[in-house]
Amino acid sequence: MRHLNDFFSAETGRRAGCVERVGEGNPLVTSLEYDSRRVQPGSLYFALPGLHTDGHGFIAETIARGAAVIVHQHQLEQAVISGASSGGPVFIRVADSRFAMSPIAAAYYNFPAERLVLAGVTGTEGKSTTVYLIWQLLRLAGKKAGFISTVQHSSGGDAEWNAEHQTTPEAPVIHRCLAEMLNNGAEYAVIEASSHGLSPRTNRLGDIAFDTAVMTNVTHEHLEFHGTWEQYRDDKANLFRSLDIRAKINPNSFGVINADDKSAPYFAAATKQKTFTFSAALGKSGEPDDQSAPLPACALPPPDLQLCSIESGAAGNRYKIYSPNDKTSFYYIEDKLPGAFNAGNVLAALLAVSGLLGRPVEELTPLVPALEPVRGRMTAVNRGQPFEVLVDYAHTPSSFMTIFPPLRSRIDQKGGRIISLFGSAGERDTKKRSGQGAIAGRWSDVVILTDEDPRGEDPMAILEEIAAGVNNGEAADKFRREENLFLIPDRFKAMRKAFSLAKGGDLVLLLGKGHENSIIYSDHTVKYDEIAEAEKALDELRKH
Repeated sequence: MRHLNDFFSAETGRRAGCVERVGEGNPLVTSLEYDSRRVQPGSLYFALPGLHTDGHGFIAETIARGAAVIVHQHQLEQAVISGASSGGPVFIRVADSRFAMSPIAAAYYNFPAERLVLAGVTGTEGKSTTVYLIWQLLRLAGKKAGFISTVQHSSGGDAEWNAEHQTTPEAPVIHRCLAEMLNNGAEYAVIEASSHGLSPRTNRLGDIAFDTAVMTNVTHEHLEFHGTWEQYRDDKANLFRSLDIRAKINPNSFGVINADDKSAPYFAAATKQKTFTFSAALGKSGEPDDQSAPLPACALPPPDLQLCSIESGAAGNRYKIYSPNDKTSFYYIEDKLPGAFNAGNVLAALLAVSGLLGRPVEELTPLVPALEPVRGRMTAVNRGQPFEVLVDYAHTPSSFMTIFPPLRSRIDQKGGRIISLFGSAGERDTKKRSGQGAIAGRWSDVVILTDEDPRGEDPMAILEEIAAGVNNGEAADKFRREENLFLIPDRFKAMRKAFSLAKGGDLVLLLGKGHENSIIYSDHTVKYDEIAEAEKALDELRKH
């Protein structure tokens, strides 16, 4: 709790884009809220414009609840603010309420980001896993650390589930969590930095500069928000631009970049700080992604860590890496992270922690076998059934191309089939749907299309768009409706259909939901846990 004038200084007002302040009081602010339902006596309320509702419409309600300060961007009627001079709330008008949340929250919590060593991870895929691996490696190395990710979070102690499932939370939540980490004695914080969070339009991470920035990959996603792929990539690169800001405090701030990604030179050029690279490429085959934007002719030096062999199984991976700059330095690593693609996440985490702690990679590799996987990321579900079941969050064409080929190779060795079940989110990037279908059709034997989060779209129309992709290209004559291609919107029924078709040696892939706890429709939300539901369905199958 802090009095308004103690944190809302002239500088904070300038950074927040303050237009005017009505009311000369100095109320005690007990919390920062942007949801009117959470406002309590003493709260500072941010009135945010939104897609479906406008927070300005709830200002009267928050005053009745006891709000002490109202931050708003629209001009308010005089009747609303008339109480400011007679003991009512203080009104602060800003150019953009959402943008203002970050500088105000940073000041309210006394700038916690400046007192922690910060690692940020961005990318289309692999963010949550890499954040979790960096956090675990720091703890295994004896450091006290916290983290914020889509799936879980920690304020310096053990990991807890993230109930809101927002990749990068709103700025007040981030700064509150960082302050809690400090209060719990944490030295390090790892943050999953989404393209939304890094965009100036939301400014969620606008007042946070990082000691290290990690880029896992950048492919096609979230064009419904960013407009173009170029803007999507540019927003992500803000993470690396922040290294130059941090360099004023820590001249040793650095970046970690996936050298296999086409945009690696772009991210390296976004910062003046040192960047380290890794490569997990072993000449894998697959269709090129749609990264069509031209890049400057800029060659990167050889990667600092290179994967040179890997053996992947259902229980994890065994692989060998070396530094191309010193080919005599080989490291043998074993992990328990299902999916060969996790090798890249491990290499990224090793380079990040090596730089943060100033310790050679070879000193950290013995810690890798102790790393735990993220729930909902290549999570095996075993209830004694004769076939394999894996739950993963993959929901983009690029993530499909990452997981399908190595799984196909492994299942072929057993003579089994791949039965894939997935959908595509409504009111989100529609261009990816046919791509998802085409890739699944190429690598699967049976495809079952089902609801992910239809939101306001017609569920069956979404599935038809994906199905059109399934029947394109190499899979044109492979799939027939009700034989090996099924469109079943009800995800509960679709899963049971998949299990009923599976035989010994087969693999059932449940994709797109992973850790999430609901399915969102236009007029209601269904509680849903993919792993728990799979266990329930498998138990039912065994009884029959």
